[in-house]
Amino acid sequence: MKSIKDKFPDIPDRISGLGELAYNLWWSWHPQARMLFKMLDRQAWKESVHNPVKMLKELPREILESAVKDSEYLNYYDGVMARFHEDITTKVCWFLENVIDSTCLPIAYFSAEYGLHRSLPFYAGGLGFLAGDYLKECSDLGVPVVAVGFMYPEGYLRQKIRVDGWQEDIDEVLDRDDAPIQRIFNEKGEQLIVRVPFIDPPIFVTVWKVAVGRVSLYLIDTDIDINDPWNRSIAYHLYIGDIEQRLRQEIVLGIGGSEVLNTLGIRHSVLHLNEGHCAFALLERIRGRIEEGMSFEKASEQVRATSVFTTHTPVPAGHDVFPFHLMDKYFSHYYPLLGLGRDDFLQLGTHPEYPAAGFNMTAFSLRMSYYHNGVSRRHGEVSRHMWQLLWPDKKEEDVPIDSITNGIHVPTWVEPKIELLFNKYLGPDWLKDHDNSVIWERIDDIPDEELWQIHYWLKMKLINFVREQARRRWLENRVSPFNIIASGTLIDPTALTIGFARRFASYKRTDLIFHDLGRLKKLLNHRWRPLQIIFAGKAHPSDDDGKRILQRIFNFTHDPEMGGRIAFVENYDEQLAQYMVHGVDLWLNNPVPPLEACGTSGMKASLNGVPHLSILDGWWIEGFNGKNGWAFSGGGDDQDADAIYTLLENEIVPLYYKVDDKGIPRDWVKVMKEAIKSIGPIFSARRMAKEYVQKFYKNALKSAM
Repeated sequence: MKSIKDKFPDIPDRISGLGELAYNLWWSWHPQARMLFKMLDRQAWKESVHNPVKMLKELPREILESAVKDSEYLNYYDGVMARFHEDITTKVCWFLENVIDSTCLPIAYFSAEYGLHRSLPFYAGGLGFLAGDYLKECSDLGVPVVAVGFMYPEGYLRQKIRVDGWQEDIDEVLDRDDAPIQRIFNEKGEQLIVRVPFIDPPIFVTVWKVAVGRVSLYLIDTDIDINDPWNRSIAYHLYIGDIEQRLRQEIVLGIGGSEVLNTLGIRHSVLHLNEGHCAFALLERIRGRIEEGMSFEKASEQVRATSVFTTHTPVPAGHDVFPFHLMDKYFSHYYPLLGLGRDDFLQLGTHPEYPAAGFNMTAFSLRMSYYHNGVSRRHGEVSRHMWQLLWPDKKEEDVPIDSITNGIHVPTWVEPKIELLFNKYLGPDWLKDHDNSVIWERIDDIPDEELWQIHYWLKMKLINFVREQARRRWLENRVSPFNIIASGTLIDPTALTIGFARRFASYKRTDLIFHDLGRLKKLLNHRWRPLQIIFAGKAHPSDDDGKRILQRIFNFTHDPEMGGRIAFVENYDEQLAQYMVHGVDLWLNNPVPPLEACGTSGMKASLNGVPHLSILDGWWIEGFNGKNGWAFSGGGDDQDADAIYTLLENEIVPLYYKVDDKGIPRDWVKVMKEAIKSIGPIFSARRMAKEYVQKFYKNALKSAM
């Protein structure tokens, strides 16, 4: 088993802590820690794509040795490492001070995806970023969470756009040894291999660990030699299209993930399921209690009382449903282990309105857990309506599905220069209590000039990043000039810039703003007050409708009548998301309501002073206050497109271009400040995590004792 020293043999002992720090994602939400690596060699940091493990492995020995001779660097190093060790070892934390003593067993958090950092591409969209932000906040608050997910060696997809605008899905295998993850070894020093229980032919998994501050995330990997090819490919990709392989993936995640925790000796008191993909973990909790002598009724009652289920999907078609014949194929031997017959088992996952459709993972999760929530107030209402049939004796408003609105991890998503500005005017310790709205009232103390200058700097940073990406594509891949133009090389830093970045699913209506080309062209090509739009996002590999929308937008990027003011930036990931939510002037969101369960990208933009223009759906129903952005109500494509154009023509564009003699759009800056102070505390992961603890975990932990 390799030690940190073995992995980084060139690091001098005096700064050997760099190796330990590189393997803990704590650095990803602490700018001072990232600066510690950047100070060694800025170009190496850039070329590693901000991955310290890769950087340290490739950095010449002489650079590391010169750092040891630099007293300024050593002083900085000592300060960062002292704070790092204090944060991850301290026994003083919000959870222990406010909830329960340290003797409680951890809460097991299962999710199919995690968006933590671009060096770990195990995410497809908002669900993954929510899970990643949640783990970071649990670390900050000391919530005793242990997380389980999948190692996807080929990630979600790498996007390549052909010259005709069609998305190609490129496999790009992750180099596990260059990522901030570590193998788990057994007592013999060999990589740990765990057999997934009750599956024949057998499926084996190996385990990787991601350190997220104080939280451990264990990733399951089926891509090992001992498995046959079909089993090896279970974990290749996120959200496999083949229905049987998808079922096998969810069995491995839920049942295999539970077995991994057992093998590691990690007992958990509460189970939290982030969507239904991992719901089979409930079965293993029940089976374990039956094995100890409980009846199914008693075991399931105890599991319900200590299980939390978060649903993110506002439409019936979005929930996983597996045909009964496949359930029989993989679970027929499992039914008797629970003391159940086939019909009784399958009834656990049957939708009352569609009993012949198959085994519904959300229906099963709702039946077998006591605590349930949607991810915004509106989504809670939608979920209570959708699932009322599971509680036929209750009125819709009494259906036991609560709501906890998603939030973003503020230290991750606040841009470092914005953070320095907040330090100056909110106080250096504002982050310690950032869910307190009173602190954010001091945003009004920031001089308009300072906030605007930083915003404009971030806008230029985004534009330079977009142009550099285009230059690299031209240099490395010799792509068509059409692609280079489409990538944003013609973007104007003085023009009002809209950002639209998310999954290219049809309900997101990414192309809605092109509904009336005549009105749009007038906005884009106005001589004195031009508008421009930067698009980014991926369509699911099997979503041809989403790919067609993407293709339509791409083709507009090199239409001369659009004036070079439409850009599509390829291969959207966490890094590009950071640049966009920091650097555009306005964030646009226009899904078909009520299909936006929550959405968080607008929160990230608003935190950094980028106002939100959105349909009243998801979180924006709660977030919009009339002064912190713009809103419109849903009424179909014609009405919604008209509302967007009208707001742009009559309010947004004039406000942006109304500047004083110093060039400052002071009325626009007022909206920026209102966006920051109204969104920062309320839509933070800190508020969200505290709600999960107070509403659910506190009582569930008592039931577990």
